[in-house]
Amino acid sequence: MFRNKRTWLGASAIAMLALQPLAAQSGTPRAGSARSTSTADARQRAQSIVDRMTLDEKIQLLHSLFPPMAAGKTTNELIPSAGHIDGIPRLGVPLVRESDASLGVANQVEQRKGDVATALPSALATAASFSTDIARAGGAMIGAEARAKRFNVLLAGGVNLTRDPWNGRNFEYLGEDPLVSGLLGGAHIAGVQSNKIVSTVKHFALNSQETGRMILDARIAEAPLRMSDLLAFQIAIEQGKPGSVMCAYNKVNGDWACENDFLLNKVLKQDWGYRGWVMSDWGGVHSTVKAANAGLDQQSGQELDKAIFFGEPLKEAVQENAVSQARVDDMVVRYLTGLIETGTYDAPMPATAQTPPYSRNADVAQRTAEAGIVLLKNDRDVLPIARTAKKIVVIGGAADLGVLSGGGSSQVRSVGGAPIEIPLSEGPASSFVRITYHASSPLAALRKALPGAQISFLDGRNHNANIAAAKQADLAIVFATQWTTEAEDVPNIKLPDNQDALIATVADANPNTVVVLETGGPVLMPWIDKVPAVVEAWYPGQRGGEAIAAILTGAVNPSGRLPITFPASIGQPPRPAPVGLDMFNAAELAAAANSAATPVPAPKSFPVDYQEGADVGYRWYEKKGLKPLFPFGHGLSYTSFAYRNPVVSGGDTLRVTVDVVNTGKRAGADVPQLYVAREGAGPMRLAAFQRVELKPGEMRRVTLTAEPRVVADYDTKLPGWRIAAGTYRVAIGRDATDRTLVRTTTLNARTMRP
Repeated sequence: MFRNKRTWLGASAIAMLALQPLAAQSGTPRAGSARSTSTADARQRAQSIVDRMTLDEKIQLLHSLFPPMAAGKTTNELIPSAGHIDGIPRLGVPLVRESDASLGVANQVEQRKGDVATALPSALATAASFSTDIARAGGAMIGAEARAKRFNVLLAGGVNLTRDPWNGRNFEYLGEDPLVSGLLGGAHIAGVQSNKIVSTVKHFALNSQETGRMILDARIAEAPLRMSDLLAFQIAIEQGKPGSVMCAYNKVNGDWACENDFLLNKVLKQDWGYRGWVMSDWGGVHSTVKAANAGLDQQSGQELDKAIFFGEPLKEAVQENAVSQARVDDMVVRYLTGLIETGTYDAPMPATAQTPPYSRNADVAQRTAEAGIVLLKNDRDVLPIARTAKKIVVIGGAADLGVLSGGGSSQVRSVGGAPIEIPLSEGPASSFVRITYHASSPLAALRKALPGAQISFLDGRNHNANIAAAKQADLAIVFATQWTTEAEDVPNIKLPDNQDALIATVADANPNTVVVLETGGPVLMPWIDKVPAVVEAWYPGQRGGEAIAAILTGAVNPSGRLPITFPASIGQPPRPAPVGLDMFNAAELAAAANSAATPVPAPKSFPVDYQEGADVGYRWYEKKGLKPLFPFGHGLSYTSFAYRNPVVSGGDTLRVTVDVVNTGKRAGADVPQLYVAREGAGPMRLAAFQRVELKPGEMRRVTLTAEPRVVADYDTKLPGWRIAAGTYRVAIGRDATDRTLVRTTTLNARTMRP
């Protein structure tokens, strides 16, 4: 029934549906557990449990097994996944099983034979919805599936800001803006944890590129760091209340993120008052004493580090007073507090794996894709596909078989299988990554949606056949792909494999050419002036083919907005290529040239200076006076919207009320965006937004209240946030460059704690 209602069912209803599977999948939490929510006594309860532990029992909880390498190290069942921590039955401390889960319950290279899960679209697609309801629904769905599969900690919740368009892991994150990333990241975390399991927030902090991620030193001053990446984490933690924070691989200003006293002790635990535990990324621990004293609470995936630093070495450090007994107690108390506050501690897992309601969960994945697909260009109203288009050719992108997925720890083996799966023969990602497609064919979905049309397919390899088919068709649809993965950055943001030439060739042969992009982030479009319509579908998940067809045919009105800027040239972003890529290429060449008896020295740590500071993404473009190809916040619709009667109020709180009117003939969703800047003080910043769904002719008065920390600057001398008194420019726009509706107001001076 739900499938027939997806064109009108609201995001809030989707969220409610996503929350329903928990009780149906058994392993339900104990009824009436007063401690299954965040309570004032959670830490006190955790402390009372720790008080009854031996030192060995405490140490046992502070390092986790990596199940694929840990056979025989526990009497409990090891499920091949990310992590395993034995419980303490005599004290009621539960067994913890951890799974990667940014986009669904991961099973990257089929460690668990036959185990499938629902695959959400990429996190960029969720971010493009500009909807906390959509984000929460996705989190609730994967959390329910995780519980059914007997996992109770999910390594989800990535909120690292996109600083470079070529980052191989951009698709796992939520774009370039701290407000969007923080709010949607927090909503996703809250959705996961509604199932009484833990979600992390990661990777803390500045995991902004994959090239040299294990050794690079990310450099940035405190104030701009607080106003950008750290603000995204701060908002996500406030909104989602994750049980755990995962620290990053890289260094930050000289210290490893997982032994960084400034990040872990001062910012996270002191300034933000965070109560849960800090876990390391897998292979991200470098010491015992320094890491423990700097705020790391748990070593993850111990087999991937050089030593079990938080095992016997930690016990010895306590006995030698290099790490205090109080600090070890705090580490364990934080671990238990995270489990208690999320309800995980009191919610036993099912004894055997359960089968989730995959069909209903796939509806959540499709709704996310439909809400996040962005219509970038639509000249002459080429889209939606007219019913008069009787002969359509679909070219390229393996659109006959499925849709592309990003690679790495977030890889989901989706329901329906993988029609294309290509192992990697070399490179940093080759040990745990395969190029994978989900079995959701856009071609099949288009044929089903347009039964009266003749729709043919070409793989795009035959130049002459492409031209001939395009000339004979009423409409040509070219699918173009860019595969990206964890552990590797793309060397540039061009479409690979001569796809630019393919698009240009087809567009020359047919003026009604539509380009559908399945990419991990922005790509260059040298053919943009030749094609009337461009659709960014991201990695659209296991129902991606159906979602793309719904958008192209008009069954669903596109409503996605770009959470990331698309540059017009590679010279526009702060860095044109991954820093250190030349060093790693040289090392790989040397390794190939040398025999195994002559090992190649590992590359040394190198700096990455983030000179853009807090002016990430669209702020950089405005600061430098650059015109992007498509700006942050951009997205078209099959209807039209107007903003009327804006009223701006200042004083202690910046608010804007405005009438949003659907002036077209179709129902659709708009995203009014509030940008603000102090008069004469730098680029404007997104301070508020709201997704609004309206019927034709409907008007709704919307109030946008600015996030005060976006309006403020961080003052290290306070320390804290400071809003300077004075005049502020306010723009109510459709994207970060829209200045058609600008007002001014006066704000009072104000300071806020860090």
